Amino acid sequence: MSRLAWVLLALAVLLVIPGPVLQFVLDYQDPADIPFAIGFVAALVCPAGAGAVIAARRPRHAVAWIFLAMGAGLGITLACGAYAELGIATDRGPLPGDELAAWLAAWLFIPVAFGLPLFLLLLFPTGRFLSPRWRRAGWLLGATVMVAAAATAFNPGRLEGQLEVRNPLGAPDAIGGAVETLEVVTTFLALPCFALAVTGLVVRFRRARGVERQQLKWFTFAAALVAVGFAGSIVVPGEWPADALFLIGLFALAGLPIAAGIAILRHRLYDIDVVIRRTLIYGALTATLAAGYLACVLVSQLVIGAESNVAIAASTLTMAALFRPALGRIQAAVDRRFYRRRYDAARTLEAFGVRLRHELDLDALGADLRGVARETLQPAHVSLWLRSPR
Repeated sequence: MSRLAWVLLALAVLLVIPGPVLQFVLDYQDPADIPFAIGFVAALVCPAGAGAVIAARRPRHAVAWIFLAMGAGLGITLACGAYAELGIATDRGPLPGDELAAWLAAWLFIPVAFGLPLFLLLLFPTGRFLSPRWRRAGWLLGATVMVAAAATAFNPGRLEGQLEVRNPLGAPDAIGGAVETLEVVTTFLALPCFALAVTGLVVRFRRARGVERQQLKWFTFAAALVAVGFAGSIVVPGEWPADALFLIGLFALAGLPIAAGIAILRHRLYDIDVVIRRTLIYGALTATLAAGYLACVLVSQLVIGAESNVAIAASTLTMAALFRPALGRIQAAVDRRFYRRRYDAARTLEAFGVRLRHELDLDALGADLRGVARETLQPAHVSLWLRSPR
């Protein structure tokens, strides 16, 4: 099994050239496309690499094989799609089997890009279903994905994707209508299936304690970055912001298996709390300063003039002056909302420091110190020893 894991990793790496690299060469327009090509290469290699590392240490862990299948499957899908485009949409064609390559890329994308992530949500981090009921849900999701892939594979119409190619293996007219209806039904079931898998992850997170909860934090943090990037690229207006958010989502998708590998192998497991806290603080700070800058520029230009550079300079200086106060307030708000225990401990120690400067009674000071230790550290027992004056 360990050898098979490294073979699948080697397959994914070998498919980089005929897959995302060839696709990039065919679709290249300007240097701005280079980061996207790097992101697709990372999204192919990182799942296979993380899966191989996990499988080398825990060969029977289901998540390792999901990542390996994602890496190898995505490589095959991209390679087939690029070969089909080379043979159909360029003057180098037609090539042998280019329509079959387009057919394979069309239906294989469904289990690779949709089915495997569903099982990843249901099985992470233990590699087992949460309960027998969720195992039945997994069978239901698997059957839905396979039916959707089969419906796409034998749809008598045109293949899914950018190429205008009629399905070479489309069903005959006698059952073609039923296959098309089945494809429409499974398309509408895609969102409920994804919601069911996310619900399984949420239920597991609510029940988890200790190490498993920290493992889920790593995974959900990376998955949240993927969701914010891809969803933001759809919602945010403007070509440049949408492309930037899509690129963030793409690299976050490549980082998802790395975060999952860290969680499963328990490497620096508890560092995720620091990462999440800083992400919340600096993400909110960036959004606040950006909104404040735009508002200042708009108001200044309305007052001073539409073409005045003074408005931009004044807005920049204003945001620079507000950086430290905004950082302090946002940090306090995040600690108060998401890290209440840490916030309460800090407030308690701060208040104790104020009282310490004015307290003269040694007995009262000792009692206060023991109370602070109980409130902040919550130990099972507190004792205070004082050295005798002699």
